[in-house]
This record gives sequence, C-alpha cells and structure tokens, in this order.
Amino acid sequence: MADFNDANPEDKPLDPVMEGVRRKMVKLQLISGGIMAVLFLAVLVSIVYKLTRDEGGTQPATATAPSFAVPSDQPLSLTANLPAGFRVVQTSLSGSQMLIYGEMASGERKALVFDLALGRIIADVTLAGD
Repeated sequence: MADFNDANPEDKPLDPVMEGVRRKMVKLQLISGGIMAVLFLAVLVSIVYKLTRDEGGTQPATATAPSFAVPSDQPLSLTANLPAGFRVVQTSLSGSQMLIYGEMASGERKALVFDLALGRIIADVTLAGD
C-alpha cells in the first residue's frame, strides 16, 4: 500500500526563478479571464438591448392619417371619385381604408383603395391576367 505521508516529488518547493514565472503565469491567467468575462457580459448586454429596444423607426410609411375617428353626432359624408365607366363588383373595408374592386367599360379589371381618413383614392391597381 502506498504511504500518503511521503512527500510527493512534484510538491517540492520551486526555485525562486520558477516561482516568479509561476506567479506571472497565474497573474496572466487572471487578467485574461477577467477580460474575457467583461467581453462576455458586453455581448450579453448588447443582445438584451437589441431584443428589448423599440423598433419604431423601422415601420413602413403609410399614406393614412395617424388617427381616424368618426364623429359621434353624425356619420362621415365622403365621395369617392371613380373613373368614368367603372362598374363596382365588390367592396371591402379594413380600418380606415376601403377596397373597391370592379371593371372598366373596356373590360379591364381594377382595384381602387379609398382612404376614409384622407377622403381620396390612394391606390389604383390594374389587374391583368386570365
């Protein structure tokens, strides 16, 4: 059986030069570890910042007014100036915009977007195809 009271040959004290080198290496490891820890925290903070910040500047620009309110005492009274010879086939409302789908007298199909807040047609889409 091995005797644990015997000194391990690796546990001998180092000579002063090697002890100085060992201390420099330990100090270098501590400094390097500290720098890596600070940089790791900086990366985590930047990720959290990117995930939690408000992306208000990336919203697409729209032609609608910022708020749309119908007066309580009377309904809106608007006129959509449709092209001459336009026959309405279908309409659809979404928020303050109305989609008017129809055909021209020539048979050309169109989709017009009328904005109730602005009181005018904001898109004129010609539909092509079979």
